[in-house]
Amino acid sequence: MPGQRLERATVEIMKHIIILGDGMADWPDKRLNNKTLLQYAKTPYMDLLASMGRTGMLRTVPQGFHPGSEVANSSILGYDQEKVYQGRGPLEAASIGVELADDDLAIRCNFVCLNGNLIKNHSCGRMETEESRVLIDYLQERLGSEMVRFYTGVAYRNLLVIKGGDSRIDCTPPHDIPGQPWREHLVKPLVKEAEATAELLNELILKSQKLLAIHPLNKERIAKGEDQVSSIWPWAGGHRPDMQPLSARFPQIHSGAVITAVDLIRGIGKYAGLQAIDVQGATGLFDTNYEGKAEAAVEALKKDDFVYLHIEASDEAGHDGDLELKLKTIENLDRRAVGPIYEAVKDWKEPVAIAVLPDHPTPVMHRTHTDSPVPFLIYAPGMVPDSVREFDEFSCLDGSYGSLEKDQFINIFMNIN
Repeated sequence: MPGQRLERATVEIMKHIIILGDGMADWPDKRLNNKTLLQYAKTPYMDLLASMGRTGMLRTVPQGFHPGSEVANSSILGYDQEKVYQGRGPLEAASIGVELADDDLAIRCNFVCLNGNLIKNHSCGRMETEESRVLIDYLQERLGSEMVRFYTGVAYRNLLVIKGGDSRIDCTPPHDIPGQPWREHLVKPLVKEAEATAELLNELILKSQKLLAIHPLNKERIAKGEDQVSSIWPWAGGHRPDMQPLSARFPQIHSGAVITAVDLIRGIGKYAGLQAIDVQGATGLFDTNYEGKAEAAVEALKKDDFVYLHIEASDEAGHDGDLELKLKTIENLDRRAVGPIYEAVKDWKEPVAIAVLPDHPTPVMHRTHTDSPVPFLIYAPGMVPDSVREFDEFSCLDGSYGSLEKDQFINIFMNIN
């Protein structure tokens, strides 16, 4: 039951790690005999931890909020979205070291590929960060000003800061509208005072299309059969959030770390007071360095009290609608991250509590996020398990933690010793 404590001799200290498989949850698929990918995948370590621990379902997206990773991941860490939500932009600004003034509007700025009047994809079929850097510098030179500033992020994910910008605008996430007409989803003001901001952003979108079409790098990509970098696409803007460090809520966290290839998660980690750890070969895609991330997590646990390990690969495969690839990413997460971490820490004198969960579903048939509750497991050495023996969206419905929301998950996880 929620709040149930660990049934073993109390220890003074326990370390904690959350292993987050971004977008890992899914829907039943007839190609998998009406099983979800988590049900169908070979995940012996997640199943083992579920059988030795306790499970449940967690609503990571509060009612009224868009099911974005910024909402879901900060909710998992216990932050009240009504108080802290400002969109992805400010979090990604924090990640790349951009200091925001109070009146700065920070906006996520994708490079997207268009096919005529339609959005082909939200990521230009993948980009290297150095390619983005070349194009962002190019746009800054031609479109930047004291009011407008472009910053390079990671891969296709970049940042746009508007001095004095109004956040009361409607910006559609590009991964929500593949195959749809892009003009219908240009920025719209929600209040009259935001009309100037919306007009400026739409002007930047249209100008970027003309400039990118003639850039030599783009011509090289087309010649190689790669997707064209057709346009910028601003979305998820906001101002600097007021987030309390995790250590202020959980005094057992003297130091903590975040491991991710995604700027957004690094930004959340920075505001949460976690030190970002870079891992060579961490891409945020299916080819990410799972072993390097797992090794970094184990090393961090030797000195830190709390580690948030975020692996993006399943989410990207879901956005691509690639069933086989997403299945592979889930099995890789289990075999190459969850397993090695468990094997490394299981016999430590100082016990380690492990939680595994997605942040939200990214169903391959839907190709974008949904706000459905996600399964989670919590394991700590010596805890009395519940009856669940497999980790998936349906087995965890019978978990002893039941259905949790808001900060219930993090409070249970951090207080099981």
